[in-house]
Amino acid sequence: MKPNHLFLRIAVAALLFGAVRAWSEDAPPGVSLSQKPKWVSTAAAGLTLTRGNSETLLATISGSTDVKWDQNEWSFGADGTYGETKQPGSGEATKNAEQIHGVSQYNRMFGDRVFGFVRAEGLHDGLADIRYRTSINLGAGYYFIKNKTADLSAELGPGYLAEELGDAQTSYATFRFGEKFHCKLSDRSRLWQTVELLPQVDDFNNYIVNAEIGIEADLSQNKRFSLRSFLQDTYNNVPAVGRERNDAKLVTAIACKF
Repeated sequence: MKPNHLFLRIAVAALLFGAVRAWSEDAPPGVSLSQKPKWVSTAAAGLTLTRGNSETLLATISGSTDVKWDQNEWSFGADGTYGETKQPGSGEATKNAEQIHGVSQYNRMFGDRVFGFVRAEGLHDGLADIRYRTSINLGAGYYFIKNKTADLSAELGPGYLAEELGDAQTSYATFRFGEKFHCKLSDRSRLWQTVELLPQVDDFNNYIVNAEIGIEADLSQNKRFSLRSFLQDTYNNVPAVGRERNDAKLVTAIACKF
């Protein structure tokens, strides 16, 4: 089995495991039913349509779930985007977005601020000609801020990335730096920001930067429904042949917490 296929299967298995655990009625290993932690899950969807001089469709959907108990933190997430454009009088539509992404991460706390982590991530982006990109990372992290209002953490560690760009398959060792920030602006609004850098260990000219910043406000008194808007940006310094290095996406969506 080729290494990139092996890591692809490992990452997909990790993501599927996360989805199963998220909907399971069983407590995590080592936790009794009386101590069973609560999964916090959110689903969001956005849709943009235009008709007239142009016909466009852009749909986004995402879901996430996480749980914390004792010194453990699990988080899982998946999102997808699809879009197409059709000119008046034309019977054919052109795709302008086609992306599927999933991530799973486990943190083990060592005290109040230091933690170790394992992370699996997968991506398909048809427009960027990324047939697949999977990565496995592990390392250590630290919470610089951790309270009821805000948290700021950084993560550092080695990893392995496998991808198929166009018709070229590659796999290599990486070194990941990640940073996350969440802030409660008020009782009904929140701000978040993340960034990660993934350079190839033996070729620093080959690197990927992923960043996101967003804001969310509750729409109901029970805080079950909210409106969120966020900007995602991905920079790949060595993209597929004929593709741009940078991809940015601004999304507005309605979210439901359950």
